Amino acid sequence: MQDESDGYTKAQEFRSFLFLAAVMAPVLAVVIVAGYGFAVWIYQMFAGPPGS
Repeated sequence: MQDESDGYTKAQEFRSFLFLAAVMAPVLAVVIVAGYGFAVWIYQMFAGPPGS
């Protein structure tokens, strides 16, 4: 027999899903887009703007 302490309850799984879907996914998306924009900005500081 499995104990309740061996696994996660449905409430814990639901809270984990909400945290991942509503908090971590948007934060990760913003960090990735901001990081890419920062990398392009730094690259253009050294290589110049496009077309020049």
